[in-house]
Amino acid sequence: MVSYLLASNASSIVFICVIAALLIAFFVWSFISNKKKQKNFNDTINAVKPGSKVKTIGGVCGEVVEVNEEENTFVLKTGTSDGAGVSYLKFDKQAIYQTDAKPEPEAKEEKPAEEKAEEKPEEETENK
Repeated sequence: MVSYLLASNASSIVFICVIAALLIAFFVWSFISNKKKQKNFNDTINAVKPGSKVKTIGGVCGEVVEVNEEENTFVLKTGTSDGAGVSYLKFDKQAIYQTDAKPEPEAKEEKPAEEKAEEKPEEETENK
């Protein structure tokens, strides 16, 4: 009977440890995923420039006319396309809900073309 209780306790402890490890793994994965989504969203917001189409969280749609990086704001031109009922509104960048602006891909560090051109003649002379 004592051996049965010890075996039962050991298996339940292992089961609890496995469940705890799975929960911890889920929370870590969730944190990393949310952080990645937030970074992508911030990159998209920072890619907004004059000419970008934007929809705000309030539902206002228009075209960005001016971006002020210091104040973290932008001016949105809204109204009809013929120009009769055009208005300009200033918003905080965090008010952006959707945009057609695409963040620029991160450039890999490459040698400038001048350095590449200089290296080629050296390589050719070594081969001769």
